[in-house]
Amino acid sequence: MRLFSYVVRYDIGFAPNPFYGWCTLATCKQDIRAHAGVGDWIVGTGSASTGLGDRLVYAMTVEETTTFDEYWADSRFAHKRPNLHGSLKQQYGDNIYHRDVDGRWIQEDSRHSHDDGTPNEGHIVRDTKADVVLLSRKFVYFGGDGPAIPAHLRGEEDLVHGRPAYRVNFSASFVAAAIGWIESLGTGVLGTPRDWPKLL
Repeated sequence: MRLFSYVVRYDIGFAPNPFYGWCTLATCKQDIRAHAGVGDWIVGTGSASTGLGDRLVYAMTVEETTTFDEYWADSRFAHKRPNLHGSLKQQYGDNIYHRDVDGRWIQEDSRHSHDDGTPNEGHIVRDTKADVVLLSRKFVYFGGDGPAIPAHLRGEEDLVHGRPAYRVNFSASFVAAAIGWIESLGTGVLGTPRDWPKLL
């Protein structure tokens, strides 16, 4: 079991998407999606540029992994297909990729497409670098309302990565301490995405 920690630069309910009973990571963080497996933990902390660099945004333990095509076809995740005319939760759905009959990627009109709805090739290339979606029902999501990372997780081993990419080389004792703290916080959606007020 490993723990991956990274900074959630944009917190809009898209990556991660914590809605409809599942926390999913289907876009961005392609290197984490490529390497994380069932039983691993993913921790996202806030961005220092927003004053939330010491705060927990979300944490999830990976319960399942799937491909983009499987994610698109799975009825459990139909609600995560984006609807730009729906609620904010619907607008920022992350179930956006699947292949056509010739194996080419289709990118649904979404957060990662251009404003006019046309595909954004840059996002397609980055997102599909790892044809993996991480799925969890065991998660806690605070958005912009998260607790501060406690001092015992901010020492020589620091749960806050604070830089691009991610950190994963934590000791087993540190991982156990971090999970113990996370599991004491509750489960499910306990806050709203930090960037939503800017969109209202």
